[in-house]
Amino acid sequence: MLIKKLWNRRFCFLLPVAVLLVFTMVLGCGNDDDDSDEQIIEDVASLMDSLRVAGATVAQSGELEQPFFSEKAQIITVNGGDVQVFEYAKADAAEDEAAKVASDGSTIDNNIVQWVATPHFYKTGNLIVLYVGESEDVMNVLETVLGSQFAGR
Repeated sequence: MLIKKLWNRRFCFLLPVAVLLVFTMVLGCGNDDDDSDEQIIEDVASLMDSLRVAGATVAQSGELEQPFFSEKAQIITVNGGDVQVFEYAKADAAEDEAAKVASDGSTIDNNIVQWVATPHFYKTGNLIVLYVGESEDVMNVLETVLGSQFAGR
C-alpha cells in the first residue's frame, strides 16, 4: 500500500512534467531549415519573384542576343543594374554552356570577351545569370538568391 501511494504521488508529479516536456519538444521541433518558404527558381518570372522577396527592385526591360550563348537573354533591371538571364529548356543545356565560361569570365568557349565592366556569372537550374557591373546592391541580392558566382571576378 505504501508503495502504491508513493507511486501515485510520483506519477502525479511526473505526469505534468512529462506533458510539459513533450509540449516543449513539439514546439521546438519546428525545422529551421524548412524550405517551404524558399521559392523554386525555374524561369525568369520565378527569378524575379525571388529577387523581390529578397528585397530587390526588379523590372523586365527587354531582350538581348549574345554571340556566346545559344539562348537570347531576357534583360531584367535589379536595383538599377541590368542583369541578363539566359533560360534553357533543360538544366543540362545550361550546365553545358556554363562550362564554356572561363573561371574569371574573360573567355567563353575560347573567345575573348571585352567587357565594359566586371562580369559576374551565376547559375541555378536551367538559368545562367550574367551581371556586368560593380554595384554591391545588385551583386549582394543576386548572391542571396542564386548563391556564389560560378565565374567572374
